[in-house]
Amino acid sequence: MSQKKLSAPGSLCGKVHNQDCIALMESIPERSINMIFADPPFNLNKKYNSYKDNLAFDDYMRWTERWLRECARVLTDDGSLFLYNIPKLLAHTTPILNSLLEFRHWIAWNSNGKPLGKTLQPAHYGILFYTRTNKSKFFDVRAGHPRCPKCNAFLKDYGGKEHLRHPVGPQVSDVWNDIHRSRHNNRRIAGHPCQLPVHLLERLILMSTDVDDIVLDPFCGGGSAAIAAKQMGRRYIGADIDPEYASIANERFSQSSEVKDMHGSYVSVHLGKIASIRDEDCGEDSLRKSA
Repeated sequence: MSQKKLSAPGSLCGKVHNQDCIALMESIPERSINMIFADPPFNLNKKYNSYKDNLAFDDYMRWTERWLRECARVLTDDGSLFLYNIPKLLAHTTPILNSLLEFRHWIAWNSNGKPLGKTLQPAHYGILFYTRTNKSKFFDVRAGHPRCPKCNAFLKDYGGKEHLRHPVGPQVSDVWNDIHRSRHNNRRIAGHPCQLPVHLLERLILMSTDVDDIVLDPFCGGGSAAIAAKQMGRRYIGADIDPEYASIANERFSQSSEVKDMHGSYVSVHLGKIASIRDEDCGEDSLRKSA
């Protein structure tokens, strides 16, 4: 490691690098990345352009430990790591992460998919939330109130205590039911099997980083994390070994821009509604009451 030429994180920002993520992270100085979001291949034999998603399980776990050790090395003292995967693989990965970082939460994302087949088919994805220390950055985040899609009425009844209803919505828990997978073709990237909604990443970014912090995505895929970082005013470093995916992600990144409300606060918006906003940025004005 001492013989490798290290690159200042800032010089790598603003781009998805067509490079193996381990090689890229080895070029980054230790404790210089504020947030890492990792969505690695699930080893389920999915079809990627430049990667065979079918390693022997022991090989897959050895590879997982290699890139996770690099993630832990480059994470700042107040930084956060989010690992997105299926529950089975997360169960095998937690011992590795427990030896490297501090466990904070297991977030269950119910993407509202409809699995077919046997009983107890997986219907949620896990997002492991780890930090270097217990004094990492963390910000309370609120989501918009759940409403009826037809009449727009509130779905939660406060039983005569409507005055307790927050003007924007409740603080998020560790179970997320309000964010759906991207299913429509106009929101998906042709040829990429795994694409995450941008507002899922924006929630994690708002929760764990400050403006201008550096977000690293070792497996950028279609570039959802890149777009989310730029829209929330953060710097971004991405990696993908597939040149086509890296090119698509860079193009999407270049076309995105910051998203702020009328108060100048960064806010995650989906379909014209507030998807996530920091509690400290919530106001009483009519704009936010309509969330």
